[in-house]
Amino acid sequence: MKFKFEKLTIWQKAMDFGEVLFHETKNFPKDELFNLVSQLRRASDSIALNIAEGATGQSNPEFHRFMGYAMRSLAEVVTCLYKAQRRGYITYEEFESNYNEAYNMMNMMASFRSKLKIKNTL
Repeated sequence: MKFKFEKLTIWQKAMDFGEVLFHETKNFPKDELFNLVSQLRRASDSIALNIAEGATGQSNPEFHRFMGYAMRSLAEVVTCLYKAQRRGYITYEEFESNYNEAYNMMNMMASFRSKLKIKNTL
């Protein structure tokens, strides 16, 4: 691993989560391709993309800001999961599994982000 972000567990989890959601959206109806499918895929990809972009920045405050973007993308994914479950595109079990993974990732990201802020204030 040559890039700093590749060592981050949160980036690795975000990469895996994005792939899971990509494959699950393949079963969505075709009329959702440019709506919920696109939104869910872009939001899930944005989590890892923002972590990587923040990690390559010049400062902890900048990384802190990009972690906020990643967390907002994760919240967007959760909302899309609710929509997908309500519309019958994913089962309750699939929703629960993805929701729990998102919840765990959010907690990890919030903890990591708070450490960036603490380092910045010292």
